[in-house]
Amino acid sequence: MIRPLVETASNPLPPGTRVETLNLADGKELRYGITPASTHPVQGTVLILQGRNECIEKYFETARDIATRGFTVATFDWRGQGASSRLLRDPARGYVKSFDQYAADLEQLFESVLLPDCRGPYYILAHSTGALVALLAAPALSNRVRRMVLTAPLLDITGSRARKIAARIAANTLRSTGLGKTYMLGGAHSIKAFEVNEVTSDAVRYLRNVDVLEQAPELAIGGPTASWIVAAAAAIKKVSRPDFIDAIRIPMLIIAAGMDSVVSTPAIERYALQLRNTTLLTIDGSKHEILQEQDFYREQFFAAFDAFIPGTGGESL
Repeated sequence: MIRPLVETASNPLPPGTRVETLNLADGKELRYGITPASTHPVQGTVLILQGRNECIEKYFETARDIATRGFTVATFDWRGQGASSRLLRDPARGYVKSFDQYAADLEQLFESVLLPDCRGPYYILAHSTGALVALLAAPALSNRVRRMVLTAPLLDITGSRARKIAARIAANTLRSTGLGKTYMLGGAHSIKAFEVNEVTSDAVRYLRNVDVLEQAPELAIGGPTASWIVAAAAAIKKVSRPDFIDAIRIPMLIIAAGMDSVVSTPAIERYALQLRNTTLLTIDGSKHEILQEQDFYREQFFAAFDAFIPGTGGESL
């Protein structure tokens, strides 16, 4: 059964948006949404890949913004979060065995939804965890995706080297002893007050997202499990190998947040320098969720987006 999209007064549904379910090969289900272009001619399709603990509803505003630029917009809830199939008896636990499962789900979405139903050319806009999956899938997508825009990709977390090593050892130990479903960071989902949140300086957008989760708390998940942490670390290690980097051919725009306290901006900048055909932009002052930030920061994002994505403002930065 499809979980209907949650619309609120502050977060209206983009015009014409429909929601469907994709049945995956392993019996799980993905909830996906399609928003039609609101201007013509249609320039192609932008696929939004969400971050951890996000859902379709969080991207209503961004979908409208992109649809007005002449693109169809597609997005979906990753397995284990949003209204897609949860993977554990306790649905609140952020869990996955391997990020290869995310990449396989992305491949099936292309095969079953985008290629038959959405007009090309195809572009990817991916945030944080979604951006890591985009990098992981990039070699296989080189003949399908024209360009990718990655915001605050998860390539390392903030914090001291000692803290990160300790967390990695603890996660590996828990997973290897059969306790991979144990929470590593945090616990069941709880909503932080705006004043202590780490992801945006925009109170209106933050409270808009809180309103959605207050109306539909089942869309949220809690902290990541040991298994999720190990899987993320393995994916980061894989995409950082020189041979893997050399296999990435899709032109990319990578946008980092200058005030990011979730993922490491220096790690993003170092990674971008290793890629061919890649432009790096750091938005000074922005927190982690650039697309949920104040207009001042979002406008910088869309200026770069419009200059990079063909059909909106030019062929390249």
